[in-house]
Amino acid sequence: MESQKSIAAVATLFGRGLFTGAPARVRFHPAPMNQGVVFVREDLGGAEIPALVTHVVNRPRRTALSSGDATIETCEHVLSAVAALGIDNLLVEVDGPELPAMDGSARPFVDALLDAGIADCGGEKRPFVVTRPTVVRDGDALVAALPSERPMMQIVYELDYGDHQPLGRQLKVFDLVNGAYIDEIAPARTFVLEAEAQALRLQGLGTHLTPGDLLVIGNDGPLGDNALRFEDEPVRHKIVDLIGDLALLGAPIHGKIVACKSGHRLNHRLARELLTQLEGRKRQDLALRENSLDVRRLLKIIPHRYPMMLIDRVVEIEGNERAVGIKNVTINEPFFQGHYPGVPIMPGVLIVEAMAQLGGVLVGQNLQHTGKLAVLLSLDRVKLRKPVTPGDQLILEARSIRVRTRIAHVRCKAYVAEEVAAEAEIKFMLVDDEQE
Repeated sequence: MESQKSIAAVATLFGRGLFTGAPARVRFHPAPMNQGVVFVREDLGGAEIPALVTHVVNRPRRTALSSGDATIETCEHVLSAVAALGIDNLLVEVDGPELPAMDGSARPFVDALLDAGIADCGGEKRPFVVTRPTVVRDGDALVAALPSERPMMQIVYELDYGDHQPLGRQLKVFDLVNGAYIDEIAPARTFVLEAEAQALRLQGLGTHLTPGDLLVIGNDGPLGDNALRFEDEPVRHKIVDLIGDLALLGAPIHGKIVACKSGHRLNHRLARELLTQLEGRKRQDLALRENSLDVRRLLKIIPHRYPMMLIDRVVEIEGNERAVGIKNVTINEPFFQGHYPGVPIMPGVLIVEAMAQLGGVLVGQNLQHTGKLAVLLSLDRVKLRKPVTPGDQLILEARSIRVRTRIAHVRCKAYVAEEVAAEAEIKFMLVDDEQE
């Protein structure tokens, strides 16, 4: 088992944002195990933005994250350096809307983090091991995650702008192992074609930049006094971006990543697909835990009895915010006798009922000794997405939206493995329990 990593001391860098040109200071702080990477907008009173793909907002040519009213722009190079160095937990404090571009590469961030020192912070590192091919496409561009026997991220990237562009086809194969990233990938800089740079200037972007600040490639190579750091520097920088974007999964990836003409938006789509798989695995792991609430305790919280008791156990409860439950679907269920003979499918209304019962458990755990009972009031945004058949295990999840004196509102989903079988928003009326 490999332990989670952070840094040993604080590191600070100063620079200007690539797109905004705004002066920016970034401070890297050690963080405890299981926190992950979190950006902090110092200028907005310490607003936190987790470095997760669920917080990505749409921006051209860069990766931006948002939480509430706080946004952080152009964070892919920092995330790439952090992921490549195996850092799991880090607080990244910024005093403006955009991270400093430095020289357009990830190397200044790598050097600062190495100077701060990499340190164990406890807890077991939990990589995401790719077990099945996952491919996302957009026209002739694609990025895929494939299984690999080697415990690392392997990358194959093909850059191809076409036959009539200054850049020819470039192909790079790279294994993220043994520190090779530091010298082979991290120094590769952000680049644009001359025509792209002119178009960006017309949009009012990058007007503060000169060819000395950015790698601008014309028909005869880099403009100005710039020179390529590597013959294939552009494709190497694409790998910098790819590693940074996939770090938004929140876990190291062990597998082969194959990309062709992929950019930030497509990278984010792959990260979202992998996140769906990761969350599915977490739910399945929960299902194997010892009972958190067994049937006897459940019967004290909700009034349902056979044949309408549709939860076998609750495996996790996070305060008043979230609950995860299990419903094992067997051919012995009484409803399969008539729904349907020869083609047994669990009625969608009963899947919704199972979600509502878990929502009742989430709300009812605090009502158990108050003389109140959660009674179904309304259903909204109900969607049945996948048939549920004998042998399936429904993993139910309920999240609290709002709880008041008389009304409770929860959002529920039912999964079979990684696929959503049903979802709904459910409201309960909290009434006096006449049995008390």
